[in-house]
Amino acid sequence: MAADSPDFDRADISPLVLSDEDSMGSKRKEITNNELEGSSSRKKKNKKGHTPRPACSWVHFSRDFIKEYSASHPESSGLKVATKAASNAWKVMSLEEKEIYTKRAREVWDDYLSSTPAREPKPRKQANLVTRCSPGRLVNVIKQFTPEQKEAVKSMGFGSLLDLKCRTLRRSLCLWLLERFNTIRRSLEICGKRIPLSPVDVELVMGLSASGKDVVSSGSDDVVADLRLRYNASNRGISVRFLEEKLGEQEAGEDFKRAFLLYVLGTLLCPTARLDVSPSFLHFLTDMDSIHEYNWAKFLLDKLVREVARFRQGKQRAVGGCLLFLQLFYYESVAIGVPGELGPVVVPCLSSWTEENISEREKQEKELGGYGSGEVICKERGLGVHVDTLPDNHRAYRSLAPRSVAPQEEHQHLGGGGVSVVMNYKDQITLPTKIEGFGYNNNVNVSVNHNNNNNNTMDYDQNNGIGIGIAYDQNQCPVPNCTFNGQYENLSDHFSTKHWDSGRRFRYNCPLPVSLGMHETFLVLQAEEDGLLFLLNKGTENIGHTVTITGIGPNDSDERFLYYLVSERGGSSLRLKSYTQNLPGRVDGIPPADFLLVPFGYLNSSGELNLEVCIWNQQI
Repeated sequence: MAADSPDFDRADISPLVLSDEDSMGSKRKEITNNELEGSSSRKKKNKKGHTPRPACSWVHFSRDFIKEYSASHPESSGLKVATKAASNAWKVMSLEEKEIYTKRAREVWDDYLSSTPAREPKPRKQANLVTRCSPGRLVNVIKQFTPEQKEAVKSMGFGSLLDLKCRTLRRSLCLWLLERFNTIRRSLEICGKRIPLSPVDVELVMGLSASGKDVVSSGSDDVVADLRLRYNASNRGISVRFLEEKLGEQEAGEDFKRAFLLYVLGTLLCPTARLDVSPSFLHFLTDMDSIHEYNWAKFLLDKLVREVARFRQGKQRAVGGCLLFLQLFYYESVAIGVPGELGPVVVPCLSSWTEENISEREKQEKELGGYGSGEVICKERGLGVHVDTLPDNHRAYRSLAPRSVAPQEEHQHLGGGGVSVVMNYKDQITLPTKIEGFGYNNNVNVSVNHNNNNNNTMDYDQNNGIGIGIAYDQNQCPVPNCTFNGQYENLSDHFSTKHWDSGRRFRYNCPLPVSLGMHETFLVLQAEEDGLLFLLNKGTENIGHTVTITGIGPNDSDERFLYYLVSERGGSSLRLKSYTQNLPGRVDGIPPADFLLVPFGYLNSSGELNLEVCIWNQQI
């Protein structure tokens, strides 16, 4: 290094000797002098009051080298040549020669860490909602339908969708609702309350039938091979644009009905995370004459719960399911004005929510401080209440709310495919029943017989086709405070009708993720195939939780099911393979059986125990 070199600061590394001919080069160097702080500071200036990060050992060396190089090479054309020379010199230096600069950089870095206050973390931006649920796309297609095509839609039981007026999803609201959607309990936890969701809510909001046969979207590929060819189904799915072209044709026959169902399921009611429509829907479209016999409301809710659960597990980037249902359910269930000033209930609710109404509602939400600032009125609107479901041959009556329907207020709104009913509030309590097509009336005769043998039964009027039969015997309902103590054969129906939101439905041989809260000691599992009930029991020991599965049934039954329990934490996992034991109901504590011991370290930050459960229909 030159002994007489002046003391340059970090921002000034201009040459020591300049001739008159170098004036232009000097200006260029002055412009670039302040850009030698590092690669990051070349692109943007430091914010006011922000201490720049210390330089590395290479930068400390290059500053000294360039000073000396500029002094000894006044003819240099600029920093580019000097920097290249510094780079070549740095590459041939030994570690011992670099140590002086490494030590200097370490000292500066230590001073930086001790004197610089910790940076405040930037607020996390709200994630963008990615969904294939597109009501506006369906509205545009329906606008082109002929009267014959609309009649075909009504004949399948989807006439309510013809009156869809909402074109866009309010994504901020949907994100807010998804954060509060409990997929295990199938409920929304908003405004300090837990609101259960049922197929009846889907029927009231979307106008889809909440009774009938279960929709089965699986089966042999050979059965739908011809349909896959007809609708160009690939491994990715069925093209939405292809279906739009099919719906644009003038015919209203079976091909139109099938294309409409595929389109409405894939774009509004049951969309998946993919752009195309799932080809699994073809399995229930082989017999178009029975389409109106299916429980479409239950199918929509099941798909929504499944898609949201998969999204939370990180298995897909987009959110599937009918988010429009959640949005409209929130509007109907939460009042942001004075409840006494609420207007009449319109069934189905989707027909009353236009873009203008939604925009006004969103404006009021913002003025009150955001979502969740209103009052829950779901029961007054007939939503989010427990319902009783009868077998398929009898339509269950529903005690929806203290409301009734004035017959003169019923008006034909959707032709033969449905009836839109306006409901006003009254003082008396009525029991509405299903009107043919859609809607409710009040002609219900219910009688309860109390027999001496402690078997209580409820008869129904043959003219209305409504009734409930309940028998009591020995098996106890596992739900706390429930007085059911009946026959084993009736326990399944009792639980699925009275406590549908208190358990979790599962399929045999399929892994099921479940979660038990800090204070939850059990979870009821009900098989979709046969309705059998199982209990996931959680006990507490000194070092963790004991978990096991028992069956609910007669003590003398030899029926036992194979099950697996898995608990994971990072790359570690705990597993149990065992067989269920039968108990007449829920018992306090863990019965003497095999159990999985899960240490407290496996719990999440909220104290929840996450498990994967699989029950096999292998009996011994």
